[in-house]
Amino acid sequence: MMMQAAILEALDSLVVQEVPLPQMDDDSALLRVEAVCICGSDIRILHHGNPRVVPPAIIGHETAGVVVQAGKNVRRVKEGDRVAVGADVPCGQCHWCRNGLGNNCAINYAVGYQIPGSFAQYMKLTRLLLEEGPVTKFSSTLSFEEAALAEPLACAINGLELAHLSLGKSVAIIGLGPIGCMMIDLARRMGATMVIGIQRSRLRLDIAREYQADAYIASEEQDVIARCRELTAGEGPDVVITAAGSVETHRQAIEMVAHRGYVNLFGGLPKNAPPLNILSNMIHYKECFVTGSHGCVPRHHEMAVRLLEQGLVRVKPLITHHFPLNKIHEAFATAEGRTGMKVVLHPQA
Repeated sequence: MMMQAAILEALDSLVVQEVPLPQMDDDSALLRVEAVCICGSDIRILHHGNPRVVPPAIIGHETAGVVVQAGKNVRRVKEGDRVAVGADVPCGQCHWCRNGLGNNCAINYAVGYQIPGSFAQYMKLTRLLLEEGPVTKFSSTLSFEEAALAEPLACAINGLELAHLSLGKSVAIIGLGPIGCMMIDLARRMGATMVIGIQRSRLRLDIAREYQADAYIASEEQDVIARCRELTAGEGPDVVITAAGSVETHRQAIEMVAHRGYVNLFGGLPKNAPPLNILSNMIHYKECFVTGSHGCVPRHHEMAVRLLEQGLVRVKPLITHHFPLNKIHEAFATAEGRTGMKVVLHPQA
């Protein structure tokens, strides 16, 4: 049997074509992909490549679908299960993976990287993915496109955990793209009593207003650091998250955070970004904590699905565009143009 898939043949070359269905075995399962969202990392892979992606390859990792076949040894899923799939897959053997920190694994297996991804009508859930990875069943109360967004939400959970967000704290989120908006809801669930949203583009700022942060700052029109201090009685926010990938946001975050506060450098930077230039004495005298985060582990993915099922974090307002798989080039152009928020591909359409 054949299926449609978008094959990354080389840099800037993504071709939708007929390919054979993945070969199954007793330890794997076959997922019919119903929704897959385009992530910024997919765009970077298309244009700049990645050492873990060897063309020809199928990328895509923000995924939800239905299990249509399960090998005789598979116990984690069964035929008919609605399943969300994340990206980072622990190897299960190294020190980091054995201790629940698989996103720090040296091998760093991931769906859409070494493991064929979901820009296709069907995807193989391999033995490693089923035994160690982020594969989470969800109920019919949740749509496939919402469930696919459990993957970026899981990454947001990891970031806010590392920033020690807790009851009564104030938090500033710099960058109100899809993850920044999710973080507004998530910060509320984690106990934040003051949430400040900071965004440059007016279009995304308008969408982000649906998430009802306590204050919004248009960074091109206002002094971000002064305004954040004003909103927090001169102290600065207890937690600052940089959900936008720029050196300037990293600098601002460290400068604005309160004494004993936490900064999480969530948004990664392009390879050609200049180095961060900051007076380290600022960290020294504030006794603040500067952390980084990338990806997540399977427990974060399961938490994300449960939050979505219960409506505790909303993602429907973020889903602005839908495309069939054969319109993937238009879908990527829309995602890169930032004319909306999340772009969803529907391979069965």
